[in-house]
Amino acid sequence: MRWEDREQSSNVEDRRRDPHSGGGGRGMPSMGTLMFLWPFIQRLLKTKFGWAIIAVGAVAYFSGFNPLSSVMGGNSSKVNNSAADDRQAAFISTVLHDTEEVWKDIYKQHGATYREPKMVLYRGQTKSGCGFASAQMGPFYCPADQKVYLDLGFFDELSKKHNATGDFAQAYVLAHEIGHHIQNMEGTLSKVQKMKQQARGNVGANQLQVRVELQADCYAGVWAHHAHKRFNILEQGDVEEALRAASAIGDDTLQKQAQGYVVPDAFTHGSSAQRVEWFRKGIKSGDIASCNTGL
Repeated sequence: MRWEDREQSSNVEDRRRDPHSGGGGRGMPSMGTLMFLWPFIQRLLKTKFGWAIIAVGAVAYFSGFNPLSSVMGGNSSKVNNSAADDRQAAFISTVLHDTEEVWKDIYKQHGATYREPKMVLYRGQTKSGCGFASAQMGPFYCPADQKVYLDLGFFDELSKKHNATGDFAQAYVLAHEIGHHIQNMEGTLSKVQKMKQQARGNVGANQLQVRVELQADCYAGVWAHHAHKRFNILEQGDVEEALRAASAIGDDTLQKQAQGYVVPDAFTHGSSAQRVEWFRKGIKSGDIASCNTGL
């Protein structure tokens, strides 16, 4: 996917290094570290220059840079990982900008105004308008605060655990969550919530949720259709990357991996074949009217 040196969205809350989110940042140095450094600290405390060094080091430490790494043998892999993580954040922020531009155009054509959602990037855990968010939950959209929550570690899992590699596979994931934002704006999510309350048991509620998810897949395809027309983003193999991702996270595939057999009544997102089918519909037509899953 062509994305480098292009505009990124400003609607990003980066909590990856926020110590209160559980996803990074720096707390107090360990007791072992303090004991190791105490002889050096004692000497520094005896002079004004030493106090200045301590102050600068403290500011640097709590800003995310570890001045102790040169003393204690810094780990270059952490630096590389941080750089890779920042590159990942830049990529997904660029994709978010593309979704904003595409959906603004689509809404404008229908005489409406698109409300841009926020995207929260985090590592490990954080708080959302829908409650506690953790890496184990995967990416999700919260209608209460109109934000997409994304632990970047999910993309590692998508690649290593589900063999869904490639940057456009990741773009599909975000586009799917933005699809839920479209559903929220259109009143679909609140409508389905009422229908679930009237449904008979979990099976009926699950079937409704599958329709919601498949429509979001279709909306992701609609976005890809228009994004390529406008920004020429697609390279050879990109569509196949998205289709592999859609297939890899189908309910039947995930159930087989987890328990060795499939329980269709427990589906909440749709089978691999269904997810691929609805993404194809969206990317082929570029028309939101083609995304009618019966809701």
